[in-house]
Amino acid sequence: MSRTNFQELLDAGVHFGHLARKWNPKMAPYIFDQKNGIHIIDLHKTIGKIDEAAEEMKQLAKSGRKILFVATKKQAKELVKDKATAVNMPSITERWAGGMLTNFPTIRKAVKKMSTIDKMKEDGTFDKLAKRERLQVDRQRAKLEKNLGSIRDMSRVKEANRLNIPVFAMVDTCCDPTPIDYVIPANDDATKSIECVLNVLCAAIQEGLDERKLEKDKEVVEEPAAEEAQKPAARKLRARKGGKDADEKAEEAAE
Repeated sequence: MSRTNFQELLDAGVHFGHLARKWNPKMAPYIFDQKNGIHIIDLHKTIGKIDEAAEEMKQLAKSGRKILFVATKKQAKELVKDKATAVNMPSITERWAGGMLTNFPTIRKAVKKMSTIDKMKEDGTFDKLAKRERLQVDRQRAKLEKNLGSIRDMSRVKEANRLNIPVFAMVDTCCDPTPIDYVIPANDDATKSIECVLNVLCAAIQEGLDERKLEKDKEVVEEPAAEEAQKPAARKLRARKGGKDADEKAEEAAE
């Protein structure tokens, strides 16, 4: 059963592509028609691609992997940030810093700087600074927060295409789908369209997280039960061993 349906996507305007004259020919397999000079996306193919991406995201979340949400368009920034936070995933909604992934040690230094400033505020060091210095530190902290966002909680990240990390993306008719592993042909300009697709993907991620938690809870319950089940066998083994030892001692005494 599909995670979404044709009417839901239609109502959200997911089918609206870009101007036909600005299209990318590589998106041809996902285009149904054009109307008034605008390409119309084939929603039947979009449904299949959403289901494929959602299932993979669910498995990633279930395995404990982090999924980094990225959106810098004005109409998507706050929405993406909120959706990512709701499923406990990191997000980037401001400028993508050069080397964010390929040169992550540099990014880690910036993250460490943020943590240092936070620690200064917690232990009282910040309050001992001159007013001008406090203002400078606050500005620096705000800039770091804006650029790094919630990736400060990621302990390890590798480059996407270059380091074989799967890439999921909403791809409009003017875009090149080639670098994308999981293409979701959709209108990526309208907030309703973005939200419609995100709702499905985030629901799948939450399913994965819930199943992971259930498995961990089950392990916690089963471990003591397994230990209890092993106790009778261990007692029997000790009893047999004890009996054998007694027989051996009796034989030695007889000798």
